[in-house]
Amino acid sequence: MKNKKIVFMGTPFFAKTVLQSLVENNFNVTLVVTQPDKEVGRKKIKTFSEVKKYALEKGIEIFQPLKIRNDFQRVIAENPDIIITAAYGQIIPTEILNLPKFKCINLHASILPKYRGGAPIQRSIQNGEQETGISLMYMNEKMDEGDILKIEKIKIDEKDTSLTLFEKLSILASKMIIENLPLIFNNELLAIPQEHDKATYAYNLKKSDEFINFNRDVKIVYNHIRSLINNPIGYGIINNLKLKFHSCSYSEKINGKVNEFIGLIDDSIAIGCDNGTILIDKIQLEGKNILNAKDFYNGIGKKLKGEIFNEQQN
Repeated sequence: MKNKKIVFMGTPFFAKTVLQSLVENNFNVTLVVTQPDKEVGRKKIKTFSEVKKYALEKGIEIFQPLKIRNDFQRVIAENPDIIITAAYGQIIPTEILNLPKFKCINLHASILPKYRGGAPIQRSIQNGEQETGISLMYMNEKMDEGDILKIEKIKIDEKDTSLTLFEKLSILASKMIIENLPLIFNNELLAIPQEHDKATYAYNLKKSDEFINFNRDVKIVYNHIRSLINNPIGYGIINNLKLKFHSCSYSEKINGKVNEFIGLIDDSIAIGCDNGTILIDKIQLEGKNILNAKDFYNGIGKKLKGEIFNEQQN
């Protein structure tokens, strides 16, 4: 069973954790497909995906097509028994979906049919959901609409960020694939169609999603900020300065006006919202280092006391 050839397709840390679990449990991953290398930062440093880094470390062959829908012959040549995807980041063409004996399966980070799409973890936090999970599913031509093999759920803690939830769900996904892959090979899992009329969507984040407007209920603002930690990081604009928010909490006590940079409260930068106050613990002026709130306040922060954050990006 563990000699069956697996092509693994994935890109970020979430996918790397799943790949690592397959390798450590001696499943036969013969080819890894991941997104092309990216140029990051002002210096445009070429950066490998987390999946590529791990595949290189383990000596697994890597394939990085710019567009998998146009460049898939290497996958066909591999003739895998099964293809496993986890946060790959591209639509898989029909030629690949129809290739393996045991089909193409995907580990999606939501309780399908809720939050189909590329940003289910961030959107679930942003919308104040109480739970999420991993859906193990067959893939088809449409986005996250395939039949479900297994769903496991976890609670979303009020202090979870996208970073902590990614970590929890990657561990859950890794556990699920190891437990259920033998059942798939033995045809022991029943695939159940999704209830498509109940579908909701978690589209990829846009640049506009990173902007934080504090003129909203404090819990909505809090959920928005933590949904962007640690990537891509939410920001606000005040006095033409772009401030990024790397850690936060909130209080339902009203300490100042809506949108106001109130100052330092309990070693946190306090910002006024409807029905409460956002407390920023780690903050970054664009282009500078991340600082704890007290150090930031003792620098430029004192000059911002009483100033008002923009409600729009421009």
